[in-house]
Amino acid sequence: MSRGNEGSKSKGSGRRDGKSAGASKGNDRRNDRPYSDKGKSSSRGKKSDERPTTRGGKNQVVGTSRSGKPVTKKEYIDRKKAESFTKRKTDKAGTRLNKYIANSGLCSRRDADIYIKAGSVSVNGKPVVEMGYQVMPGDEVRFDDRPIQPSKKEYFILNKPKGFNSPRKGERSSRTVLDLMESASPNSLHFVGRLGRASLGIMLFTNDLELANKLNNPKQKLRKIYQVALDRSFKHEDLMQLRNGILIDREPVEIKEINYVENGKNNEVGIEIHSGKDNIVQRVFEAVGYEIKVLDRVVLGGLTKKDLPRGHYRKLKDQEVINLKMI
Repeated sequence: MSRGNEGSKSKGSGRRDGKSAGASKGNDRRNDRPYSDKGKSSSRGKKSDERPTTRGGKNQVVGTSRSGKPVTKKEYIDRKKAESFTKRKTDKAGTRLNKYIANSGLCSRRDADIYIKAGSVSVNGKPVVEMGYQVMPGDEVRFDDRPIQPSKKEYFILNKPKGFNSPRKGERSSRTVLDLMESASPNSLHFVGRLGRASLGIMLFTNDLELANKLNNPKQKLRKIYQVALDRSFKHEDLMQLRNGILIDREPVEIKEINYVENGKNNEVGIEIHSGKDNIVQRVFEAVGYEIKVLDRVVLGGLTKKDLPRGHYRKLKDQEVINLKMI
C-alpha cells in the first residue's frame, strides 16, 4: 500500500513537475526571441485592442452614447475635434473688418486698413486695430463714431445729357451726374467712365467700390466706343494715320477701330479705344488737327445705351453685372 501510494504521489508530482517544466520551457522560448520582436503584439492581441475595454488607452470606455453604446476615449477625442472644426468653420462665417467697411461704400479695402490701424474703427464700443478681425452677425461697427453697415450691391447705367459734370474726388461742382442719380438709391454711388460737362453718353454707377476702382484704373483698358462730330470734314489720310497708331505723351495709344459713321456726315466718326487716360479722345483728334464738337459714348465695357433715353438711368441685369465682374 505504501508503495502504491508512493507511486501515485510520484505520478502526481510528475504532472506538476511537467507543467512546471513546460512553463519553464515556454519561458525559455520567449526569452530566445530576437530583440526586434520584443514589444510586438500578436494578431490575437491586435484583435483584443480593437474592442472597448475598461483599462487605460485609446479604447478605454469613458461613457455611453444616447443610444447606450459604449464610447471609447478615441471616439470621444475624434468627436471633440470634429466639434472644434465645426466651430472654427462657423467663426469664419464672419466678415473681415476691412471688407465690411468697403461693403458699406465708404472706401476701398486698402484704405479701410489704414483707418483701422489709425484707430478710427470700433466694434461693439471697443476700438479695433487688428488686421483680419472678423465681424460677426449682430456686431455694431462704427467708423469715426458713426454706425455703418454693408449695403446690397447696386449697379446702374445712365445716358448722360449735356450740362452735367463728373466731379473728381474732392472737387466741388454744380449740376453733377450724381444729381441725376439722387433718386436711384439711398446708398453712396461711384461712377465709372468720367465724362466732361459737354459730353454725352453712357456712364456706370455703383456702390461696389471695389469694382468701380478696378474699372476706373487706367491699366484696365476698359472697352469704350464713341461717336464724335468734328469741326470739319475728316480727311481720309488722317483716318489712315490714326488707324496706323499715334503717340500721346510719347506713349502709343491703342485705337482698336476707327471709321466714318454709317449713313452719317463726313465729319462724323466712330472710334473704339481702350485707353483710360483723361480726355484721350479729344487729344487723339487734336493730334491730327481737329476739334470735337460733339462726343457721345455709346458703349462702355460691353454695356450700351440702347432704348435708354437721354437723362434716364436703369438697373443692370444680373448677366450684365456678371459680365462686368469678369472684365
